[in-house]
Amino acid sequence: MVVSTPLLIHPSDSFAITFVPLSLEEAYHLADDPANGAVVVMSGMVRNQTEGKPVVALEYQAYEPMALEVFKQIAAEIRQTWGVTRVVIHHRTGKLQVGEISVLVAIGCPHRSEAFAACQYGIDTLKHSAPIWKKEIWSDGSTSWVSIGACEQKESC
Repeated sequence: MVVSTPLLIHPSDSFAITFVPLSLEEAYHLADDPANGAVVVMSGMVRNQTEGKPVVALEYQAYEPMALEVFKQIAAEIRQTWGVTRVVIHHRTGKLQVGEISVLVAIGCPHRSEAFAACQYGIDTLKHSAPIWKKEIWSDGSTSWVSIGACEQKESC
């Protein structure tokens, strides 16, 4: 019999999946702490092309309860590996236009090198593990879904 240990969620960490536009200022504020020597924020945005093909929008869908658990697991792994003070992971759902922020990962940490490493780990792990899907909407009106597994095969996700 396998017994899983419940995740210990740090009270100052923040996780969200929302239709509301994401705020860089809010993510920074949530990651800030007097013990920090660095706050690193990664902002993922909707770009205007994928592999040279014009994109006009992205539509994100998520299985929210499971995605939030994945975010908490990522934060727990970050806390075990790096001496961070705060972890912020927020993701949008719904239809987003070019230039809109789709995901924010912010890490507060006493040292910059650990903050950068933890932030990169956070976004990379989220893209490979969270049950969040995106539909690319092309300029010609066609669409295509990008699955989580596709990110494991190419670096452009």
